[in-house]
Amino acid sequence: MRVHFIVHEHFEPPGVYETWAMLRGHEVTFSRVYAGQKLPQDARDMDLLIVMGGPQDPSVTPDECAHFNSLAEQALISSAVQLGKAVIGVCLGAQLIGEALGARFMHSPEKEIGKFPVFITAEGAQNPLLSHFGNKLDVGHWHNDMPGLTPGAEILAWSEGCPRQIVAYSELVYGFQCHMEFTQTVVELLIAHSGGDLNHAGNYRFVHSPEVLRTHDYTEMNRALFGFLDKLESRCRRIRA
Repeated sequence: MRVHFIVHEHFEPPGVYETWAMLRGHEVTFSRVYAGQKLPQDARDMDLLIVMGGPQDPSVTPDECAHFNSLAEQALISSAVQLGKAVIGVCLGAQLIGEALGARFMHSPEKEIGKFPVFITAEGAQNPLLSHFGNKLDVGHWHNDMPGLTPGAEILAWSEGCPRQIVAYSELVYGFQCHMEFTQTVVELLIAHSGGDLNHAGNYRFVHSPEVLRTHDYTEMNRALFGFLDKLESRCRRIRA
């Protein structure tokens, strides 16, 4: 399986998404746009496109952030969808999927930074890719926004702070507002580059201090993400067969 990552910042790496791809022996390529690496012209040479998060939002222009081209990334996502490729968007990536499909991103009701439960909806419980998640799962968060919804999109999971945590746009296209890829290393990078995100953490219901962030164990959610990815890979192979 050919997996291509778009990485917007060095401090928001793919985490266990990359670990999964390497352990499964997949061919892995990158567009590290923060380092000047170009996007592919289209999605023909990939089977799975994974678009990671970043401090930007889809409305940010190249004039505001020279290495981030929202419209170009949306065009690549559209190419992947049209070619029947699998697509996963994480945080900003999820919002870019929605935008590429014609659904505008929105501000989340609450800022969420930390580890909090997401609750599986009826649609999520019926989706076989999430069958191992149970009724709720504690996962990582670091966001202010959330993805838009197309007419056919299904919300598979929500949290107390954000009503759109996992969204199915089609059987092969998924947006994760939450960060199930977090590891202790990734969280340390985010803390180091958090700017003012963690200032006055105690004033927000769903924002943890750096000290609390460092205490979390992300093993269970990482394991759940591996299960999701394995099932998505099997679905891709079945569709192509």
